[in-house]
Amino acid sequence: MSETITPAVPPTPPVPLSALLAREDLALRQIAGPTDRGTVIHWAHTSEMADPYPYLLGGELLLTAGVHIPEAAGSGTYFDDYVSRIVAAGGAALGFGLAPVHDTVPRALVAACDAYGLPLLEVPPQTTFSGVARAVWQLMAQARLAELRRVTEAQQSLASAAARPDPVPSVLRQLAHRLTGQAVLYGPDGTEIASAGREPGPGAREALTDLAGVVRPTGAGTPTSATDTLGDTHLAAYALGSGGGFVLGVATARREPGDHTIASVASVLLSLLTGEHHSGAGAARSSAFVRLLLGARPEEVAPLLGEGGWVVVHARPEAQLPDAVAASALGAALGSPLVDLARDVVRVLVPGGRVPQPQPGWALGVSAAVEPREWPAADTQAARALARARATRTPLIRHDARPGFTDLVPRADAEAHARALLAPLADRPELAGTLRNWLALHGSWDRTAVALDVHRNTVRQRIARCAALLDADLDDPDVRMELWFALRQV
Repeated sequence: MSETITPAVPPTPPVPLSALLAREDLALRQIAGPTDRGTVIHWAHTSEMADPYPYLLGGELLLTAGVHIPEAAGSGTYFDDYVSRIVAAGGAALGFGLAPVHDTVPRALVAACDAYGLPLLEVPPQTTFSGVARAVWQLMAQARLAELRRVTEAQQSLASAAARPDPVPSVLRQLAHRLTGQAVLYGPDGTEIASAGREPGPGAREALTDLAGVVRPTGAGTPTSATDTLGDTHLAAYALGSGGGFVLGVATARREPGDHTIASVASVLLSLLTGEHHSGAGAARSSAFVRLLLGARPEEVAPLLGEGGWVVVHARPEAQLPDAVAASALGAALGSPLVDLARDVVRVLVPGGRVPQPQPGWALGVSAAVEPREWPAADTQAARALARARATRTPLIRHDARPGFTDLVPRADAEAHARALLAPLADRPELAGTLRNWLALHGSWDRTAVALDVHRNTVRQRIARCAALLDADLDDPDVRMELWFALRQV
């Protein structure tokens, strides 16, 4: 049966009973009940009540010295009644302290714990109940810290995934990895858009699809999230955004305290990546596009899109062709919803007040800021800048109104010329490095010596050696210019 869930910070994780038994300072020994390593305790509670049921919340390690046990308890149903009440209250385990009341654990209590499946621990005389409780809290604090660290690392990895060129698949892959399960994104019509990870159990995929339908917006009162189980498989579904109809589904073989927090972070990121904007600004954009189609000039519709100048950005992912979701995410990162997805490039029209910055995994070419009537020219500028960015493996290149000297020579030709000219120095990196610094510092021996941390005579010897190997007059400005150009290409 599904139930609505509310996002929360990671709760304190329970403590495995096996971890408490492993504490050598406590010397606890399990003498009855199941030895399932999955048994956990949420806290320790001491009580000498004959019926502890009204005082238990569930999940406790109940500690008792047997003060409440009557002398004739072994011949009746006392222990069966006592243990059954602990089990009914949800107690996780029973710890029985030896001395000063009992020298040994009553055999009838051992038999009752075996019969009702309640783990029974023998607490030796030298171990105090307060020491056991302190150990439980210490283990809980350690588990809490580990879980917070896990959640923090997951949040960071999800944020990094959302910044990739393929953000939706990347977020799903990272979520499936962090939860060790399967993550599925469903569209507004209920179809599966993308998924990652492995199905944790048979039938989980179908059950997850059904659960996604529970949170898909159908009107007032629809829950935003829900959980369910199918055998040992845990299912969760999260409605994304505010009515867009996208749903995130998660299926895992186990559920850790921080899993819901991690999934909630992923749902927020996916909401941003898949969100539809139906604001007044969106209506204005639609109006502008309609007017363009009906023959209006760009400068006439530009006020509907925003005030001020504009830049055109051409972008391409480094590893694969762009898709619609990646293009939308790029537009959001650049601060503009005006995005055009072509076969191998994404074009974004960005208001001039926003300065495009490099984006991880993308190569960007940015035009100069222009008025609407110059949009076609800016489009050409951005295309050329992107070509240079990809050729030089630079994350972002901006169009310069005054092209540099290197822009006039094709990159491949410039590199070939540089290799040929500097071939005599190819195996002497110290000479090429000295020559580069010497030219950059306008032929200053002293400043070059300081920059390289060598003696000025060493600089003179190396420059003289360069002149000899290159058969060049380094006092000639034309020679220096050509060598500087070549050194910048290698």
